[in-house]
Amino acid sequence: MKKEDLPKHIPVFPLSNFIIFPKATVPLNIFEPRYIDMINDSMKSNKIIGMIQPKTSLNKNNISELHEIGCLGKITSFKETEDGRYLIELKGIIRFRNIEELNTENKYRVLNVDYENFFQDLKNEKEDLKFSDLELIFKDLKSLFEKRGFIINWKALEKQSLDETINALAMASPFSLEEKQILLEAKNLDTRKNKIAEILSTYTYDVYDNTTIQ
Repeated sequence: MKKEDLPKHIPVFPLSNFIIFPKATVPLNIFEPRYIDMINDSMKSNKIIGMIQPKTSLNKNNISELHEIGCLGKITSFKETEDGRYLIELKGIIRFRNIEELNTENKYRVLNVDYENFFQDLKNEKEDLKFSDLELIFKDLKSLFEKRGFIINWKALEKQSLDETINALAMASPFSLEEKQILLEAKNLDTRKNKIAEILSTYTYDVYDNTTIQ
């Protein structure tokens, strides 16, 4: 997608503890009526929606405030189930900054957004990182995932590009809402890798009973 084609006003799906990165593809199960309406409207136009994490605090309308940074995505696959749910796949395009929420007649939320600091997300350039840079991170993540009961196909991950692997691990990680938000806001892949390492350093393991302590 070109810069000039990026929409200034976007419908958003606020979802806690969930992030999507540019170029990553994730499945979504849509069942709430307001988001069914949002997908219907999007499919009739540009197939674009935004994903953003809500905060725990409430705004003046007694609904969750939204984080400042989210990610724009395009619907690449759509299927309706017999019980009326929508199963979609969403591919991340570019991160955005939440400027303000708009008052509309829609039941779903719409934001005025800006992409100024994230145009590098549209580029296909690979960053100069090696898998050897991630060996310790992979080791610690595997331990954390196992302790939390997360099942990850590590062999499949190793076949992906480095940026796909780092972003997939960041999305699937058992980190908190705020920790995942930090990863989303990281300027580039190298910074995101370092942030993952920093977050992992706050998790320690009891050597006697293998429980996770934070």
